[in-house]
Amino acid sequence: MLTKGIDFTNFKRKKININLKKKLNILLKENNQILTSLGKFYKYPFNKKNIKKFKKNLDYRIIGLGGSSLGAKAIYDFLKHKIKKNFIFVDNLLSGILKDKKNYTNLIISKSGSTLETIINSNIIIKKRDRNIFITENTSSYLHLFAEKLKSDIIHHNNFIGGRFSVLSEVGMLPAELMGLNSDKFKRFNYLVKNKEFMNNLITNVNSIIYFSKKKKFNSIIINYDERSESIFKWYQQLVAESLGKKKKGILPIVSNMPRDNHSVMQLYLDGFKSNFFTFFYTKDKKSHKIRNKFILKSHEKLKNKKISEIIHMQKIATENIFRKKNIPFRSFEIKKRDEKTLGELFSFFILETILLAKCLNLNPYDQPAVELIKKETKKLLL
Repeated sequence: MLTKGIDFTNFKRKKININLKKKLNILLKENNQILTSLGKFYKYPFNKKNIKKFKKNLDYRIIGLGGSSLGAKAIYDFLKHKIKKNFIFVDNLLSGILKDKKNYTNLIISKSGSTLETIINSNIIIKKRDRNIFITENTSSYLHLFAEKLKSDIIHHNNFIGGRFSVLSEVGMLPAELMGLNSDKFKRFNYLVKNKEFMNNLITNVNSIIYFSKKKKFNSIIINYDERSESIFKWYQQLVAESLGKKKKGILPIVSNMPRDNHSVMQLYLDGFKSNFFTFFYTKDKKSHKIRNKFILKSHEKLKNKKISEIIHMQKIATENIFRKKNIPFRSFEIKKRDEKTLGELFSFFILETILLAKCLNLNPYDQPAVELIKKETKKLLL
C-alpha cells in the first residue's frame, strides 16, 4: 500500500542505498518553492473570492503548451465525473480553422509569457466577447503586455516553479477551482512526508530505478489500464523526460494503453529487447458497462454478469502473472477512489521521485537547456 487510496506493489526490492535517505532528507529541508507548492501552506497569487465571477461560466479553453496545460488536462480527464463544465485544451500549434460561436473563458498560460505557440494560438482563438485570464510571470513579456491591452485578468506565475512542476500551484489549481473542484483537497504533501510507508516505498522505488539505469534499462513503460488516466502519464512523460534527459543520461517514459496494446506492442515487451522496466496502472470504477447475458454463447458463459472494469482488471492480473514468470521488472498502482485527494498523492509521489532521481544522477531537474536551443533557433527564423 502507498496510501489508503492507492494499493502499490513495488519493484522487487534491491539493496537500499543509504545515501538515498540522506539525499531525501536534505531535499525536504531545503527552501524549495516546488515542494512548497505541493503543500497546504502554499500561497496562491489569486483569491478564491475574486475568481467567483468566472465560475458561473460553463465553457472554458486552456491555451498553453507542455506543463502549462498537461497538469490541468490530467485533472480534468481523471475527475471528469465530478465536473459539470466543458474544458477544451489547446495544447499544440493550431493547423485547422476553429469555427465555434460559443463564448469562452480562456485561460492563457505561459510562465515566460513568450511561448511562441501560445502567442500564435491566442492570436487566432480569442474573440472580442471572450473573457480571458492570463497566468504568466510578472515581467514585460509579450503575453503580459497583450493581457494588459485586452484589459484581462492577470495571475502572476511563480517564477521559481517550472511548468512541469506547477500542477499543484496556480497553474493547475486555478483551473481545478473553475472546474468546480476543491484545490485544498489536492494538497497531501504535508501528510505524505510524515507517512513512513509512503516514504519507504518512495525510497525503494527510486533505488530500483537507479539500479535499472545502471543495468542500461532506460525505458520506463506505463502499462495503463485506465483510459481516463492517459493524461496523467502524458504529464508524467514530460516531467521525467525533461527533468532527467541531460548529459547523455535519462529515462524515456512511454505510455502504452491496454488492453488495446496487448494486440500490438505486448509481444515486444515480453520477448523483445530487455532495456525496459514497467509501471502497471489501474483504477477501480464502480460504474461500468455490463455484459449483455442474452447475447453470450455457451462457450463464454463465465463472462455473464461481468462488468467491463472487472474484465480489464483480470487482464491486468493475468499480464502481471506473465511478467513475474518471465522475471520482467514492474511496479503496480491500483487506485481505489477517483478523487482530488488520490490524484494529489500521485502528483506528489511522481514529483518527489523525479527530483530524487535527478539528485542521484547528479542532474539539475529544474532546467531544460537543449529545448531552449530550439526555441532560440526558431525565433531567429521567424522574428
